[in-house]
Amino acid sequence: MSSTTIAYGCLTIAIICEVVGTTFLVKSEQFTRLGPTLMMGALYALSFYLLAQTLKVIPLGIAYALWGGLGIVLTSLAGLVLFKQTLDTAAVVGIAMIVGGVVVMNLLSNSVVH
Repeated sequence: MSSTTIAYGCLTIAIICEVVGTTFLVKSEQFTRLGPTLMMGALYALSFYLLAQTLKVIPLGIAYALWGGLGIVLTSLAGLVLFKQTLDTAAVVGIAMIVGGVVVMNLLSNSVVH
C-alpha cells in the first residue's frame, strides 16, 4: 500500500474521530459527565495523532482544509440527525461553499498529493 493511501486513510479516520468526539462533547454536558468527557478526550487525541501522521505525506494546508472542512460538514449533519438541530439557508449555503472549496482544492490544486 502506498504512503499516500495510508496518509489519506489516516486522515479519514482522524476526521471521523473528530466528529464523533464532538458528539461526545455535547453529551459531556460541559464536562459534568465523566464517561462522555473521557470518550471525547480520547477521540480528540486520536484524531490529532492521526492528523499528525497524515502530515508526513500530505501538506499541512491541504490536510487541515480537508480535516476542518469535512469535519464541519459531518458535524453539522450529526447535529441535524442526532440532536435535531436545524440549519437555516445561510448555514446550508456556507457549508456548500466549504464543500466547494474542498472539491476545488482536491481537483485543481497542484499542492494535493494524489
